[in-house]
Parts: sequence; structure tokens; C-alpha cells
Amino acid sequence: MMKYLQNLGRSLMLPVAVLPAAAILMGIGYWIDPAGWGSESAVAAFLIKAGSSIIDNMSILFAVGVALGMSKEKDGSAALSGLVAYLVVTTLLGTNTVAMIQGIDVAEVNPAFEKIGNQFIGIISGLIAASMYNRFSHVQLPDALAFFSGKRLVPIMTSAAMIVASAILFFIWPVVFTGLVTFGKGISDLGSVGAGLYGFFNRLLIPTGLHHALNSVFWFDVAGINDIGNFWSGQGEKGVTGMYQAGFFPVMMFGLPAAGLAMYHTAKTKKKKQVASLMLAAGFASFFTGVTEPLEFAFMFVAPALYVVHAALTGVSLFIASTFNWTAGFGFSAGFIDFVLSSRLPLANLPFMLLLQGLVFFVLYYVLFRFLITKFNITTPGREEDEEEMGAVQVDGNSKFEVIAAQIYDGLGGDINVTSVDNCVTRLRLEIKDMDKVDQKKIKATGVPGINIVGTNSIQVIVGTNVQFVADEIHKIRKKI
Repeated sequence: MMKYLQNLGRSLMLPVAVLPAAAILMGIGYWIDPAGWGSESAVAAFLIKAGSSIIDNMSILFAVGVALGMSKEKDGSAALSGLVAYLVVTTLLGTNTVAMIQGIDVAEVNPAFEKIGNQFIGIISGLIAASMYNRFSHVQLPDALAFFSGKRLVPIMTSAAMIVASAILFFIWPVVFTGLVTFGKGISDLGSVGAGLYGFFNRLLIPTGLHHALNSVFWFDVAGINDIGNFWSGQGEKGVTGMYQAGFFPVMMFGLPAAGLAMYHTAKTKKKKQVASLMLAAGFASFFTGVTEPLEFAFMFVAPALYVVHAALTGVSLFIASTFNWTAGFGFSAGFIDFVLSSRLPLANLPFMLLLQGLVFFVLYYVLFRFLITKFNITTPGREEDEEEMGAVQVDGNSKFEVIAAQIYDGLGGDINVTSVDNCVTRLRLEIKDMDKVDQKKIKATGVPGINIVGTNSIQVIVGTNVQFVADEIHKIRKKI
């Protein structure tokens, strides 16, 4: 079950990765016309509407992305089936159809069905479509029906499955929707405290990849909060909408880079150069793009106490930003790019105060991390015992990812041990036969931030934002064998 949920989290990153495009378009549009929201500039209106075309259809993106990501062969017919599944369920459970089925006026239909076109339903549609693809994509029908065999059968079976799913959701969705709304409202009713609790649990769930499920309640239109969508569309309350995003900026732009600096300063002298290259790259990714996994995984498992401190500080950051009604938003993550793009959005409220808060958090992170590392002799990167040290792989030019991929693959046990290779935004996700054959020292010698064993036969190698290139090289190696 855990592996399935982790694969779902990986698949969700495909549609989520589209959001920066919307952020750029809408951000530039609002910069051009911050007062009229496009009404005073044709160029601004063009850009804002282009961005909103993505934001307003995230549920469709989720259906297609999850179907593609969860299918075994990542085939286009699975993505098409995801769209088919979403169209079937949202049409059958739309307010007009439900009113006809129940024989009542549209105004009397349960409000839950007005929100049937949400990301939660998109995810369900994608999962069912992927399941249908994995089950029926290789089925051969009798000669008379041969045209509909294989991949052509998948959308048909998906349609049939969604009719059944729609019948079930007809009774279940109102209960689920009410539960989600109650949960989201329970947190949101706590105001700043609720924002802080969300930030804390958001970070704690990062190691499992299950933070996406929590994020969907607050960031998207699952429980009616839709913090990201409302912030970027300007539909909300200034100083309130964005409260589940703003507090991440001080942490990702300032706090985590400061933690990396503390780990560099506390590393052994002869290991500082290696640690510096890791922390510089990871810190820059965190500051500039808001991608924090390379830095977080550098100490997440070797120093779990530090990670809990980091989660707590994230909660504090969201609490402070929410208390003072400082808001900014992001289309991808809380990095410098999204900060600049969102700072002139209509609902951005005193966003530059988040930079001041960030400077405070830089000092707080640095002092706390350095104190805890030295006081309790925590084994962060660069403080390992000498006998555990292996020299980092020396690579340059176009061979960089090829060499890294080859050593990682060899460290995993090669073709006789690796059964599948996949990746998300920053991690290689691999299935292996025998964990005992994995040479973690050899893998870590490539300079990767960390390794995460998530099951008897599942392992993740945290590479960073260049993971796609490493994954491509590994796929090339597997094809040659």
C-alpha cells in the first residue's frame, strides 16, 4: 500500500510540473496590469487568461497525468483513457444529470455534485484508467472484434469502469466531500495555528511522499480551500488567501540554505570541498526554484532529529506569516522565481515582509543547526567516520550523467538485480530483487544527496533536479544489456 501511494505521489508530480507555466504567464500578466487584472491591457489579459487555462483545469491535468504515471508502460493510450474517465464521471455526476436521475430541481441537488470536477476526482479517474490499461492493454479479442484489441480496448473498458465508479460515487461522494470539507474547515478555523500545523505535517510527510495527499486538501479545490487556484485567480481575501503557501518562502529561500551552510561549516576539514559542492547545488535549488529534496534528504535519515526541527520551524514560519497576513503564492514551489512572479498579484499582501522574515529564519536555522550538530555530534554530511568515506566520482563534459548513471546502476547490482527504473522530480525510484546486493557506498560516492530504502524491494536514490538525465542514461544502459 505504501509503495502504491508513493507511486501516486510520483505520478502527481507530472501535472504539478505544469503549474510553473501558469505561474509565469499569470505572474507576468499581473505585473503588467496589477490594478486592472487584465482589463486595462490586452497583453496582460492574454497572459492572465492563458495561465488561468491551466489553473482552472488542474483536475483534467491530474486525471491525464496520474493515468500516464501509474500505467506500466507510460503509454499515451493510458493518458487518453484518463481523460475519458474524467469526462464520464463529471458528466454523469454533474448537477444537471443528478437532477434528472433524482427527478428534482437543479437547485435542490446536493452541493457536493457542484464540486465534482475537482482534483480528487481527477486522481480517481487517472487511477482507474491506469488500472484498465495495465489489465487490458494486451488483451486479444476474437477476430471479428480484433480492431478493438489491445490498447484500443483500454478507453472502452475505462468508460465501462467509470459508469460503475460513478454509480458508487453517487452515494459515496457527498459523504467524502462533507468529510473533506469538515477536515479542511477544522484546520482553517484554527487560523494561523492551523496553517502552522499544516506546515509541520507537510514536512514530516516528505520522506514518504505522502505530503501530496495533504497538500491537495489545502492547495487545490478538494475541500473548498483551493489556496493556489484562488490566489492566482484573484478570487479570495487579501491577506488570507495564500496563507498555506506564504510561510514556505522564508524556509525554502533562506532557512534550508542556512542549514546547508551550517552543515558545511561543521564538516571535517578534508571533506569540506565535497560537502560544499553538494550544499551549494542543493541550496541554490532550494532558494531559486523551491526544490528542497536534495538538501532535505542530505540530513533527513542521517539526522532525523534535525529534520523534526526543520519541520517544526516550517510550521512556525507558516504560523508567523499567517498571523501577520503576509501572503505570496507559488505555481510550483516557494522559490525566488515564484516569489518574484507572485509579488504583484492582486492578493499578494506585504510579500516583501516574507524576505525580512526569511533573513531572521536564515539566522535561526544556521544557529540551531550548528549548535545541535556540534553539541550532540550529529553525523551530518562530511562528519562520517573516515573508513566510510569514498571519493566522489570525478566527471566532466557530456559524460557527467553517463558516468554517474553507470556507477549508480552498478551499485544497485546491475541488470541482474534491478527490475524497474522510474523517477520523479528529484529521485530515482527503483525496484530491485535483493537489497543485500546494493552497494550504498558506491552509490553515495557519486555525490548524490542520499538514499532512501522504502521497502523490501524498493529503493530511492535522491539525485536532485538533474534526475531525468541520470534516469535517461540508466534506461540506455538497460537497453544495451
